[in-house]
Amino acid sequence: MPKDFLSVADWSAEDLLSIADRAADLRLAHRDGKHEQTLKGRTIAMYFEKPSLRTHVTFEAGIAQLGGHAIMLRPEQVGIGTRETGPDVARSLSRWVDCLMARTFSHELVEELAEYATIPIINGLTDLLHPCQAMADFSTIAQFMEPREATLAYVGDGNNVVNSLLLLAGVLGLRLKVATPSSHRPDAKILARAEMLAEGSGAEITLGEDPVEAVRGVDFVYTDTWTSMGQEAEAETRRTIFREYQVNDGLLAYTDNARVMHCLPAHRGEEVTAAVLDGPQSVVFDQAENRLHAQNAILEHLLGSSFS
Repeated sequence: MPKDFLSVADWSAEDLLSIADRAADLRLAHRDGKHEQTLKGRTIAMYFEKPSLRTHVTFEAGIAQLGGHAIMLRPEQVGIGTRETGPDVARSLSRWVDCLMARTFSHELVEELAEYATIPIINGLTDLLHPCQAMADFSTIAQFMEPREATLAYVGDGNNVVNSLLLLAGVLGLRLKVATPSSHRPDAKILARAEMLAEGSGAEITLGEDPVEAVRGVDFVYTDTWTSMGQEAEAETRRTIFREYQVNDGLLAYTDNARVMHCLPAHRGEEVTAAVLDGPQSVVFDQAENRLHAQNAILEHLLGSSFS
């Protein structure tokens, strides 16, 4: 089992399925008000370069619910690259805490922290990948049907979310259809890795530009914001480029009552309409809840916590 959780592609299908199974157990226990103290005595540092609601609250609340303690770190107090180097931060934290979750712009920074840390490093989001979200997404699909019998369509920007979905599909043998403008496709290296993984797992991955073709007959339709953090100057241009990729009632009419997914935060009226986001086919808040349980399962696996 890997030391870190930087990308779902680093993990075997068996390990990811084990994490998903544990996340489902944790969800049921949480709803019954039961929280095993599997992280008792553990301290997890959380480093945030980007604003966060879901990542911050789900990690801090989840750690506390399982008996551990979280420490919030902001970039201005740590000063990676100004006060001290990433390797020195990683080696110092390794002497004090049991795990580090990092939410950063640069994926290379997370990889550098993992290289020099002796403790597990969790990728809470980078500009390249969002593996914790992908595990929450898998858990959400599993609430409604067997994930490997489902077909998921992703419509919109080829960003960190779809990059991780591609890798997840490749590892687990899922069916994923992606529709993006040719100018905003997923990362080429990530796509190549996903296609290589698919050769072994039997995953069916298709990539195109037509959102209607992507959603025909699928079980789930997934979208994300057109303008991610750090891209605000491109917002108006992106609204024009992605206009035809909005998830609305018209697009959903090409599906057979497909459920709608979004990792949030949503720009209502842009990538998805309010009517769809709040409608009966939306499972976006199930996704948000599953961040809590998927991440707790990841923490337990990385820290070797025992559970029945």
